[in-house]
Amino acid sequence: MYSNVYYLLRSRQDGRHLAARPDGPESDLTYLLIFQADHEALSYLSTHAPEMRDRFAVESMPAYQLKDMLARWGFTGIGLVSDPSLPKVDFMQQDGLS
Repeated sequence: MYSNVYYLLRSRQDGRHLAARPDGPESDLTYLLIFQADHEALSYLSTHAPEMRDRFAVESMPAYQLKDMLARWGFTGIGLVSDPSLPKVDFMQQDGLS
């Protein structure tokens, strides 16, 4: 996982990253959505929120920086999007990441 580069979607308006709350909007569990390719991130937006495409930018992040970023921004873990069109997301809590 450490040699990988992941792609995130970041708001151009407020700098926040796209995240998921699988237990509902009132949940404290927030997972940073990450993608394995930049085109998958763009495809996710095009499929599920086409009106928001121009409000997000794709940024890359090496895997070794993810854990520090999760702690800094207070995310519970990551949501690895493996199929952006469905979407299929695998949620992993921060303590399970190496």
